[in-house]
Amino acid sequence: MVQTSELTIEDLKTKIKRLNSKGGQLKMELHDLAEGLPTDFDKIMEVAGRTYELFSELDELKKQLKAQEQAK
Repeated sequence: MVQTSELTIEDLKTKIKRLNSKGGQLKMELHDLAEGLPTDFDKIMEVAGRTYELFSELDELKKQLKAQEQAK
């Protein structure tokens, strides 16, 4: 997980934007794998795992951002 306690609101927004972009790429990669089934079925778990980790981190950062913005 990410150490978010030291990040500023702007740092969080920047990191969230970057992760949203990466998340979109991973979603498309999963979509492409699903469309090509059964070809490359063995890659699905690896890509799904990376996707899960990214969106888990993104969720944590969004919660941190919301908490910091409410504390202002």
